[in-house]
Amino acid sequence: SGINAEYREFQTFQHYFKQINLRMGRIIKPGKIVLVLNGRNAGRKAVIISNQDEGAGDRQYGHALVVGIERNPKPITKSMGKKKQNKRNKLKPFVKVYNCNHLMPTRYVLDLPVDKEIFNKNAIKDPAQKRKALAAVKTKLEEKYKTGKTRWFFQKLRI
Repeated sequence: SGINAEYREFQTFQHYFKQINLRMGRIIKPGKIVLVLNGRNAGRKAVIISNQDEGAGDRQYGHALVVGIERNPKPITKSMGKKKQNKRNKLKPFVKVYNCNHLMPTRYVLDLPVDKEIFNKNAIKDPAQKRKALAAVKTKLEEKYKTGKTRWFFQKLRI
């Protein structure tokens, strides 16, 4: 009787916990800024372009296509000329598919309008299309940087 009551209580708790999990929203979704935890870009910031929570095809785990900054723009002072300022405003992007376990979501969101035809998992596999995608995203990121909003995304990560 005592054991049955405890077991019943455990089952109701389990049922309640499952309901909470079903109601919880997706944390990793397009536009969310994340920190890359593993790989050559570990410690860098990235934006999610598309994600698969359940996994599909050759990747049977949750994964996301991300665009991030490999090399950040350098600081600018007033005494610098226009030519030097333009040179220091340049950044180097990266595009990669990451396991969701290797991404840490932040509270920040960056609205990055990208062409879905250029940015998909299959297009990134082809080197020529990947170069085209990187060039397209580089211009978009540099425009965002020049507007001055979401400054945190374009600064080096401080720990």
